[in-house]
Amino acid sequence: MATKQSLLGLVLLAAAVCALLLPSTSAVTSFETCKKGKDYPVKVTGVEIVPDPVQPGNPATFKISATTDETITNGKLVVDVKYFFFNVYSETDDICTKTTCPATADFELAHSQTLPSFTPPGSYTITMKLLGENDKELSCISFGFSIGFLAPIALS
Repeated sequence: MATKQSLLGLVLLAAAVCALLLPSTSAVTSFETCKKGKDYPVKVTGVEIVPDPVQPGNPATFKISATTDETITNGKLVVDVKYFFFNVYSETDDICTKTTCPATADFELAHSQTLPSFTPPGSYTITMKLLGENDKELSCISFGFSIGFLAPIALS
């Protein structure tokens, strides 16, 4: 017959395994600069994807934490998405619609997108460029993200 201690241990082990198997709702993602060794005026310090993995038909937000010694009063955010080696999406936005301008010191850019429900699952790569006045490249990063299968339909 099992003791209370062994039952408690079994329950804790089961809870830990379940926690590891559940999908994450947010993830800090590793990234690379586009040009190794380039001293960009805007230094990206982190990338967070919410939710992770991204689900087709649902909104996803890409949060970019950055720091700069400059004052950014205008510019563009250029987003390119690749599926394997194919460019599948491009978008250019005003930086000031993605963060508070003027951006100085530590700031965060947030880009939200709802993917079509027919978006194929798999691994994607995003390249994000920050361009300042006269299209001066302020920063450029690349990072991967995953799109999961369709989210289960809620039972009513």
